[in-house]
Amino acid sequence: MSHQTSKDEKPCCQGADGAVEQRGRRRVIRIAAAGIVAGLQSNLPAAFAAVATELRPHEGDRLAGVAATGAPAPLKVADIAVGAKPVHAFPLDVASATVRDGSRFNKVLLVRLPPASLDEATRARSADGVLAFSAVCTHEGCDVSEWVPAENALLCFCHFSKFLPLDAGKVAAGPAPRDLPFLPLRSVNGEIEIAGAFSAAPGPKKQR
Repeated sequence: MSHQTSKDEKPCCQGADGAVEQRGRRRVIRIAAAGIVAGLQSNLPAAFAAVATELRPHEGDRLAGVAATGAPAPLKVADIAVGAKPVHAFPLDVASATVRDGSRFNKVLLVRLPPASLDEATRARSADGVLAFSAVCTHEGCDVSEWVPAENALLCFCHFSKFLPLDAGKVAAGPAPRDLPFLPLRSVNGEIEIAGAFSAAPGPKKQR
């Protein structure tokens, strides 16, 4: 007498095939996961490098000129002429040779004034007369790039805002709503070193 398989019964070999299929799926998933992890790990150095370039300047960084070519080199106090047009620079992590130029809000302007013209508070955040400020105007985010010797003022050509480096970057004229943030410095073996963070967030509020 023949035996017919009911609808609820499964052939004897179907369970084994199912187990094999399940193991196969798990193996494919493990291989795919391993590939994803390997891909992420291979991209980690580049990802960390990108983040490092965007970090805000902090104590111990040096400064590298924006127009510099070749390997980044720290600017020296002697590189900044007294009363001359401001020099633009980006923070430089000397240990890793990383220039923090991944954000334009890291751009710094350097101007050098006679030490005798600085009051005690201003002299304390200078490097032998070199003062540092954010190079990004607090009005519309243009570069502050010019020096007005007759007024001892920094000038943004976009809308003619003026800032006073001898008065902690105070707005002297124009539509800028906030003072220009300053960056404390010190001189280390003749090199310009950052001694702390910006006094306030750089740039206009709507762009930050």
